[in-house]
Amino acid sequence: MKNLNLKSFLYILLGISFIVFYLLFIFTDTAVFNLSTIVKILPRVVTINIILIFLFTTYVWKWKRLHPWLVPFPNLNGTWKGFIQSTWEDPATGRRPAPIPVILTIDQSFINISCVMRTAEMTSRSVSSDFILDKVNQVKRLCYTYDSNPIETVKQRSPQHCGTMLFDIIEVNDKKLVGGYWTGRKTTGHIEVEFWKDEKLDSYPSELGPHPVSSIRNNGS
Repeated sequence: MKNLNLKSFLYILLGISFIVFYLLFIFTDTAVFNLSTIVKILPRVVTINIILIFLFTTYVWKWKRLHPWLVPFPNLNGTWKGFIQSTWEDPATGRRPAPIPVILTIDQSFINISCVMRTAEMTSRSVSSDFILDKVNQVKRLCYTYDSNPIETVKQRSPQHCGTMLFDIIEVNDKKLVGGYWTGRKTTGHIEVEFWKDEKLDSYPSELGPHPVSSIRNNGS
């Protein structure tokens, strides 16, 4: 139950249960409050609670007013865009590439979150992901490991690899994810993305421009 502030949730669920029980007692043909009455009404209360919990975990958890006092993690659903600044050095030039345009698509439910990052040259998909939340130490992060698959035309210089991404979640003013990554091919980098749109894009938008390494090499050929 780490997806909930459990104490607050139990108080709310208990209060709703009492209200539902009372309403059922009032509006059903029940004249006396006794054990038989409880046995008769209780299954209906449980059924209603199950329906309410389903609605909560499917839709209601996204409501902003429930964050963070009841739902401790933010709703990150949608497409984010920004830049990667890699520490990788191009062997052809001996220089690090210019900032790389990138989008990050996040598909999040109450119990799961998946992340897909795209540039003009690669697509990386999360293998496992989770929030790191520590209110006392003011920590609010998204961490995930990923499998990155470059397009066929660049695999000679940019092979398939795995890595880990760690973002600080910033929600004051503009919504941002700021952090870094490290990979199995011993490269690291800094990433900043801002929330762009609710639509979850399934391809890299050409208007964000080409990958800077490809652009330099194509212009130099």
